[in-house]
This record gives sequence, C-alpha cells and structure tokens, in this order.
Amino acid sequence: MTTSGAGLRRTLGVHDAVLVGLGSMIGAGVFSALGPAARAAGSGLLPGLALAAVVAYCNAMSSARLAARYPASGGTYVYGRERLGAFWGYMAGWAFVVGKTASCAAMALTVGAYVWPGQAHALAIASVVALTAVNYGGIQKSAWLTRVIVAVVLAVLAAVVVVCLAPGRADAERLDIGLSSGAGGVLQAAGLLFFAFAGYARIATLGEEVRDPARTIPRAVPLALGITLVVYACVAVATLAVLGPDRLGQAAAPLADAVRAAGAPGVVPVVRAGAAVAALGSLLALILGVSRTTLAMARDGHLPGALAAVHPRFRVPHRAELAVGLVVAALAATVDVRGAIGFSSFGVLAYYAVANASAWTLSPALLSRVMPVAGLLGCATLAFALPAGSVAAGAGVLVAGVAAYGVRRWWAHRRGA
Repeated sequence: MTTSGAGLRRTLGVHDAVLVGLGSMIGAGVFSALGPAARAAGSGLLPGLALAAVVAYCNAMSSARLAARYPASGGTYVYGRERLGAFWGYMAGWAFVVGKTASCAAMALTVGAYVWPGQAHALAIASVVALTAVNYGGIQKSAWLTRVIVAVVLAVLAAVVVVCLAPGRADAERLDIGLSSGAGGVLQAAGLLFFAFAGYARIATLGEEVRDPARTIPRAVPLALGITLVVYACVAVATLAVLGPDRLGQAAAPLADAVRAAGAPGVVPVVRAGAAVAALGSLLALILGVSRTTLAMARDGHLPGALAAVHPRFRVPHRAELAVGLVVAALAATVDVRGAIGFSSFGVLAYYAVANASAWTLSPALLSRVMPVAGLLGCATLAFALPAGSVAAGAGVLVAGVAAYGVRRWWAHRRGA
C-alpha cells in the first residue's frame, strides 16, 4: 500500500547535506571534464575553471536563499512555480528531469567504460539497477553510501595531486596562463566545467528531507561548493603541470595519463577505479535529485499522478525512483555518452537560469539582486558558448517541453469547457 499525501522524512543535517552535494560534484566530471575543457581553452583552462566557479557560486547563493524559503522536494521546479508562475516552474522541472536523466545515463556509461570497456552498456544497466535499489531503501542509506564514495574519491584525487606535484615531475612553465584559444574557448571550457560543479542543487532538491532547512541549506550549499572548487583547482594545476594544456586536451583519461606521465604507472589502476567509484557517486545523487523533482511535478499534475506516491515504510518516492531507474537503464543501453553529456549541459544551465530569475524576485533591494542577475547572465552566456550541436539539441528539447505544456493546458481547458 502506498500514499501520495504523506511527507518525506527529515533526516539530513548539515554534514549529510554537504556530503550529498560533494557526491554530486566530485564525481566523474573531475576525471573526464578537464580534457575537453583544455582542448577548448588551451592555456585558458584555469581562467575557465575560475569563471565556472563564479557562475556556480552565484547560482548556489540563489538556490540556497530559495531553498530556505521553500524547503520542499523539487528544487527550482518549486521556486519557479512559486516566484514566476506555473509555466516557469514546469520549464525548470522539464529541463532538470530530461537533462539530468541524460546525465544519469552518461555516469552509468562512465562506470562501464572504466571497469569493463567491452561490456560498458551491460555494466551501466547493472549500476543503475543497483543504485535504484539503494535509493529505494531510504535516504539515510543513500547518504551513508555517498559518505563512503566521497572518501574514496578524495583519497584517489589526493594521490593524483601528490604524484603529479612530486619534485622533478611537475614543470611550472606548463601552468602559463593565457588566451591561446581566445575568449570563446575560455567560455566554452567554463560551460563544460560548470557541468561538473552543478551538483550543489541536489541539496536543494532534497529540501523536504533536510532538518531545519532554513539554517541547514544555506550553510551546506556554499560549503560543498567551496570544497569542490579547492579539489578541482588542485587537480587541474597538478595535471597541467605534468601534461601541459595541449597534451591534457588530447587525453581521453586525463588523470590516468597524468600519473603515467609523472612516472607512476602503478597508480593508473587506482585512478581508473576511483573514476568508476566517482561515477557511481554521481549516479547515486543524480537519481535522488531526478526522482524528487519527478515527485514534485507529479504532485502538481505535470507528470502522471501515480509518480507522487511515497512509500509508507521507507518514506521515499518509490514509484518515481523506479520510473527514473527504468528510463535511465533504457538510455544506458542505447545512447552515446558524449551526446548525453552535451545534451545535459544545456538543460542544466537553463534550469539554473530559472533559479536565478526566481531569486531576483525575493527582494527589491539592489544588493540582493546583484547575485541573481550575475548568475542569470552567466548561465545564458555559458549555455550558448557550448558546441553548436549541444545548443541545438538542448533548445529542441526545451521547445518540445513548451509544446507538451501547451497541449496539456489545451486539453484541460477543453475538458473543463
């Protein structure tokens, strides 16, 4: 027996909420995003990382203020609905669910590619099934597993930094900062790296399961983002110091190539294992976030009402989680990881654009609106700096969402007439 009216259980404190954010951000992105970003920006990789962090910080502050005001599952879907109207809430939810479902598939395929390349799709499906089962068992089990994953990944990244920056292996001249690929290259790199930062919103989407959300969420979001920035900066400097921007840009597995070039081939299997664990951590948190937004949209009638059910024992949106797991498993069996990531990036930035627009309405004070305006402009700039194929695919999906919303409203009006 299930119920759609029961609320979710508030069990997450600041520590657990930070870990959920870290598990979302310090994932496969740090193992895979540096290569494409270096290829786009060249010597402008570090400025691109800094720009991505600035935009992410603006978005984080907007999200934290909104989550403290509206501590319910759904994140920006709820904020957009309450501050801007039903349509904008729906668009945020649509962009998040569709974009992050593609991200789930990409993370699952990353696990398969690192652990068993010959059977990447099969292992990806197995990963989705296993982590959906973990989430089904309750949020505390998910937080516990996230804690283990974050510890393992941080240990692996620390080993990479130590190996690469050991005396005689790093060359400071490779850290020369410039604009070899122009401003457009830096913007594109920032857009790619922003994808790796975006997990802080997972804390906001779990707002209905956080204790004292008005205090917990504003503390957890910037703390998780700050730790992630420090980790990313250390890893970026270490890999650049060994490979330089050109070799880093051509690397399929940047961190593994860096430790190999640093004369430590024995560490490569550890790095590959760390990448797989990181991807699992991201997949775990992504399924959590997508299922909670699905729950919120189902509660409002934008998705089938059956998906709004909350399990009476585990107090989780079990039908939403099963539905998300099924769709992700189907995608993992069929899609290409590169296409999934590019498609997702545009949706993520569109989602945060709605968050910033929502935060702009919280206060008429000029200083209170500086951060949301900066975040909104940053999201728009980075979204349209992405590769043309990603922009076209993302825009097409958003248009499809608008059409679906219009058809549903027309049908509802016709039935009520």
